[in-house]
Amino acid sequence: MKIQGCFTAIVTPFRNDKVDFEALKKIVRFQLENGINGLVPCGSTGEAATLSPEEYLAVIKTVVAAAGGKVPVVPGVGTNSTAKSVEMVKKVSALGVDGLLAIVPYYNKPTQEGMTVHFSELAKATRLPIILYNIPGRTGVNMLPATVLALRGKFSNIAGIKEASGSLDQVSEIINGADKDFAVMSGDDSLTLPMMSVGARGGISVVSNVAPAEASGLCGLFLGGKQAEAAAMHHRLFPLVKALFTETNPIPVKYAVSLLGLC
Repeated sequence: MKIQGCFTAIVTPFRNDKVDFEALKKIVRFQLENGINGLVPCGSTGEAATLSPEEYLAVIKTVVAAAGGKVPVVPGVGTNSTAKSVEMVKKVSALGVDGLLAIVPYYNKPTQEGMTVHFSELAKATRLPIILYNIPGRTGVNMLPATVLALRGKFSNIAGIKEASGSLDQVSEIINGADKDFAVMSGDDSLTLPMMSVGARGGISVVSNVAPAEASGLCGLFLGGKQAEAAAMHHRLFPLVKALFTETNPIPVKYAVSLLGLC
């Protein structure tokens, strides 16, 4: 799996309190038609924490089928229970996905040693690539670069990290210490361009739910050496990015996607 460019953390559409699978297929088609590089169902934006186990698996199966192998599908698998997360990893690994996005355990506020043990168990449970997900604003605790690098040193299938700490110093430290095959991806749309300027390979995006061509275009321009054009796209997208976080994600982005007639 190539972890590069713009992966969309897609929303989970509902109708009458049930997952709207036809709308979900429509959303996937919209993403593919607009040049997105990967799909991440059942992340924070996909409301994984509040889906039933049956809904969760059905959403992933639907996205895999709708993507049809055109782009990687990397669902979120993390919980704040190591045992539950391992069980999820095993189940999801059997669904034809290309990789897994695993969040730092939330609420429990594990130590760095606790994070190491947690992610080690997840890495042992699958042969698929795992992208770590560090988002202190939601989990309450920050995974330090030394922990990330130690995990990468122990497990070759820990293939990258979605970094949403907001710290370019932290991003730089990870990139400086990691091997060339370890992928750092931005977890903040407003920081995708700055993070790419210090070596990140792209972003796992919320704004690309609404503007996939522009968000993937930004990453493609930067990776193609067209930094000035990428910066111009960043500034074009910036007001939309700020609007999509005026309330807790995914409230604004789901409204925006509904305005596009996608759900």
